[in-house]
Amino acid sequence: MGSESGMAAFVKLLVSDDERSARFYEALGFERLQAEPPFIRLRWGEGGDVYLVATPAGAALQGRRGLGMLVGFRAGPQGLDAVLARALKLGVEVDGPTLQPWHTREILLTDPDGYRLNFIEPA
Repeated sequence: MGSESGMAAFVKLLVSDDERSARFYEALGFERLQAEPPFIRLRWGEGGDVYLVATPAGAALQGRRGLGMLVGFRAGPQGLDAVLARALKLGVEVDGPTLQPWHTREILLTDPDGYRLNFIEPA
């Protein structure tokens, strides 16, 4: 079996408003690759892809999304401070940066649907 453009990892996130979420992710530095209903495909640098999957019209998402998990991304060449600055410009509450005992510097933030995003760089 062939692989699709070398994509190694991806995550699908159910979202209540795919365009609102896409604008949020693009403002953080994600690149929009594709938009065909029912999803929008975004890429973080050379790393993983995110598929924003629109819920059917009228279907409400109940409760916090992604409870018990973090969606992680390496900050990449732009650095953690650039991601932090973009998040703060969006008015997003950010936890960190935190220096972890496993020698990384990390921030946590929450997307419009409640998914927790974890951006990481080596310390």
